[in-house]
Amino acid sequence: MTLRSLLLATVACAVALPALADVNIYTTREPGLIQPVMDAFTAATGVTVNLAFLEEGIVERLAAEGDRSPADLVMTVDIANLQQIVDAGVIQPVDSAVMTAAIPAELRSPDNLWFGLTTRARIVYASKDRVADGEVTTYEELASPRWEGRVCTRPGTHNYNLALLSAYITHHGEDAAREWAAGVKTNLARKPEGNDRAQVRAIWAGECDISLGNTYYMGQMLADPEQVEWANSVRIIFPTFEDGGTHVNVSGVAMTKAAPNHDEALQLMEFLVSPEAQAIYAEANHEYPVLVGAKVSDLVASWGPFTPDTIDLTEIAKNRPLALQIMEEVNFDG
Repeated sequence: MTLRSLLLATVACAVALPALADVNIYTTREPGLIQPVMDAFTAATGVTVNLAFLEEGIVERLAAEGDRSPADLVMTVDIANLQQIVDAGVIQPVDSAVMTAAIPAELRSPDNLWFGLTTRARIVYASKDRVADGEVTTYEELASPRWEGRVCTRPGTHNYNLALLSAYITHHGEDAAREWAAGVKTNLARKPEGNDRAQVRAIWAGECDISLGNTYYMGQMLADPEQVEWANSVRIIFPTFEDGGTHVNVSGVAMTKAAPNHDEALQLMEFLVSPEAQAIYAEANHEYPVLVGAKVSDLVASWGPFTPDTIDLTEIAKNRPLALQIMEEVNFDG
């Protein structure tokens, strides 16, 4: 073979080689929180991940784009958001033995439409100075008269609190949940407002003694010089339902119906439940891995062990409309 024919053959082979496809993700999570695990995937596979942050409107955008959507995956938080994507019919089931083996059944869709990636617990932040150890142990106790004027929380109609009330309905039924929501409202120290960190600030300021919040906010506060003092004024308590465990919610992933890069997207999904990725993702977000045995960050481990509730999250999602109705009936945010 002449040098010219060799060069031509080399060029032809180079042209024929397929380029690695990118994976495109629509996400409600701040890109900075998930970029480290995406970088690890790219380093391992050579596949680039493109993140499009959409604080809201993901469902509408996917519906409008239809089969032309460039998005392969959706990453979001809270079972309510995942269920909204399911109900809109914009995602497809994923058949993956890797995913189903790694993720407990209660943390993924029974029809393989969405998969949990990390969990967060809905816990009680309690004043170190004004609340004794063991003074609150269950969610049911939050409606007890002993907490009158001592509770802070973000609005009851927020997804995080609706998920908790939905779990309460699953455990105890509609009437008991309505009574509980009314009891917690009676115990509020102030009108529900702000986010979970604002409630810890209120405890620090002496406005209330306990609040509802997600675990990862402790990590976020400790990382913010202006909020460290708030965080150090409280401790985390893992309440349970009287007949269950501590309420948990998820961050999750789903594959879009369009998924132009299906194989690469599946490869990324399976990477996200590997021990390496679970450790990176959970530590970056101060959350808990869904993979049993995956490493928890030292900070998260310092909060102590707890027993997660094992109620299927799809059951909680089904009760969300009723939970919203109850919150409005008791005028929780009024």
